[in-house]
Amino acid sequence: MPKLTLSVDEKVVRGAKRYAAAQGTSVSRLVERYLGLLSRPFDMAQAPPVLRMLRGAARDVPVDAHRKHLARKYLKKGLRALR
Repeated sequence: MPKLTLSVDEKVVRGAKRYAAAQGTSVSRLVERYLGLLSRPFDMAQAPPVLRMLRGAARDVPVDAHRKHLARKYLKKGLRALR
């Protein structure tokens, strides 16, 4: 099996190791499964019912609306943290 070297923040590595241990697996196996999920086509027929129900719910929402919402939300949060 080929090896892959990644540069990851130390806190992220510690958290990933704790999570993997709690799940009874390894960080390598978690990464392998995650990359496997990313690399295969998404099949909506296999999606949970709630995801199928929500699909297309925001179809009429302008693309920029969510970005504006996030900017307002996190800008306000950031300003509060600075006080």
